[in-house]
Amino acid sequence: MNTAVSKDESVSGKLAQIQNKIVNKQFAEAFADTLALREEFPENDDLLYMGAVCQRFNKQFPTAIEWLETLLERSPDNGRAWQELGHNYRDMGALEDAFQAYLRACQLSSALVASWQSLFHVAKALGREQQAQFALANLKRLEQIPKPLIAIAELIGDGKLLKAEALVRQFLQKVPHHPEAMRLLADIGLKFGVLSDAEFLLQCAVEFAPNDDQIRIDYVQVLRKRQYFTKALEQAKHLLEQHPQQPKFMSLYAINAMQAGDYDEAINMFDNVLQAVPDDPVTLTSKGHALKTQGHADEAIKTYQRATIAHPTHGEAYYSLANLKTYKFTDDEVVNMQQQEQNKHLSYMDRVYLSFAMGKAFEDRKDFESSFNYYSKGNALKKKQSRYTAKSVGDEMRRQQVICTPELFDKHRGAGCKAPDPIFVLGLPRAGSTLVEQILSSHSQIEGTQELPNILSLSQMLRRRGDGEHSYPDILSELTSEEITEFGNTFIEETQVHRHGRPFFIDKMPNNFRHIGLIKLILPNAKIIDARRNPMSCGFSVFKQLFAEGQEFSYSLEDIGEYYRDYVDLMNYWDQALPGQVHRIQHEDVVADLETEVRRLLDYLELPFEQSCVEYHKTERNVRTPSSEQVRQPIFTSSLEQWKNYEPWLDPLKEALGPDLRP
Repeated sequence: MNTAVSKDESVSGKLAQIQNKIVNKQFAEAFADTLALREEFPENDDLLYMGAVCQRFNKQFPTAIEWLETLLERSPDNGRAWQELGHNYRDMGALEDAFQAYLRACQLSSALVASWQSLFHVAKALGREQQAQFALANLKRLEQIPKPLIAIAELIGDGKLLKAEALVRQFLQKVPHHPEAMRLLADIGLKFGVLSDAEFLLQCAVEFAPNDDQIRIDYVQVLRKRQYFTKALEQAKHLLEQHPQQPKFMSLYAINAMQAGDYDEAINMFDNVLQAVPDDPVTLTSKGHALKTQGHADEAIKTYQRATIAHPTHGEAYYSLANLKTYKFTDDEVVNMQQQEQNKHLSYMDRVYLSFAMGKAFEDRKDFESSFNYYSKGNALKKKQSRYTAKSVGDEMRRQQVICTPELFDKHRGAGCKAPDPIFVLGLPRAGSTLVEQILSSHSQIEGTQELPNILSLSQMLRRRGDGEHSYPDILSELTSEEITEFGNTFIEETQVHRHGRPFFIDKMPNNFRHIGLIKLILPNAKIIDARRNPMSCGFSVFKQLFAEGQEFSYSLEDIGEYYRDYVDLMNYWDQALPGQVHRIQHEDVVADLETEVRRLLDYLELPFEQSCVEYHKTERNVRTPSSEQVRQPIFTSSLEQWKNYEPWLDPLKEALGPDLRP
């Protein structure tokens, strides 16, 4: 018998016994069992949760809270744990603490009925009528949902996606076309990255339940993730027309107007929200993002600062200032951030944002040890939320080399979409890809778009389509030439929305380097540019950057080093399997001799030289990446050796890079 399986079965049985004792109100006996079992299974989250429940009913609140805090350190997104924390604070009479805990639980798992009920009563007791009515509205919505779907939503909130998916599919077999069930299945699809399936499900759900606001909101979100910004804006406009005075829908419309490129409309609508909800920190931060993207850095700074003054706990506003790269915090702002660190009501993500902002603040003060400690703290917090494993990602990269052989490309020679339009700028983030994009977008024949999700979405679809040993990338060997051609044509059709008449366009999603085999199968005439940077410089720059999503490897120096090493290994393979198909551009060479590298780049693309590419910083365009302010300036060298300031603490990165890559 497998020992691990045997132990899992053993703890499951004992947990069931403890749960039965809790149901039968044998709390003291149940807690004694949890204490004994915890010695054998100290890392079991269910055990910690049950022990805390026992102690609350035993009125041993400090012990219950201690157990819950231990659980939340490991699983910060556990909605039930936050709910139980709220119950403890409520029973202690600490209503403000209870309010914050219930609010966090509802944010993490919108199906926790007990949290919404408790939030309603606590908000009433605190005189917060608006929050009470918000909780009541959510309770009324949950009352309309079948109980099996409530249970499924709770599983999704707990991160038990496979179990939730199996149950919701069973439900849909019995009750086909149930809008809420379709919404939940789409939510699972989104979490797995299967955007096309999620979009189809939500489109159908909207048709079946056109007056369900939550379903339409989810539909807007998936359209935005797929970068169908015009469609998303149309749906957001529909919601605004139905609820013209509600700030929630004004804000949704403004965000989607911004994504669609209408920044003036977005800023105007954000101002309307701020008239209704003065100094709302989320709205101020979003308005700052719009101003930053347009290149209005001074106005963006004032807007972010307004958010920090009105709501000192809003960590994202501090981080947004830091993320400008060119902003330096005042001494008073640093003191304010240090004070907020001690605020026990600070949300998990606000603490993350604050840590990265403090890292930048102390970096500017040349206190590199303190700076590194804050960057490490922020990354450690994010790492706890991540399921990333370097080995599984590395194994998939190595599997690309087994599957995507020259013989596979020969087999499908003549297949795929022949359009030469796409230019893929890829590599690791923070390696200079935004600079390359800005240079190329300054050419009269090249359209700058953004980081497009299409290739990643296609790879996820293929991954879900396969099973076991025939998952992605293995499934590439089973595709027909007809399928390959269809995928290429679909890519060109779906990306048309980002184009405005120029013959070529850029997709600068960095992670596409893991899918070059797929790209060259479906788009054999696409150009591929590998933007590369010194591994230590790139690695540390990744470590100190808080990415919105999609860069799970970035939360530890060891993971970054392994990822960089696997990236170089895979790119070396593409050079062999696809000779001459990838153009490599080294960031340090661009900084040293811009014009020479620009000419090499344009020669590879078979385009004439244009001086505007050398004067890229004069090109006016919206830039959404963290480097937006930097690429609006002439070339600079100050960041090339920045990592050396942190060298005493970068040994884990050096070791992970290995002897061939470390300095």
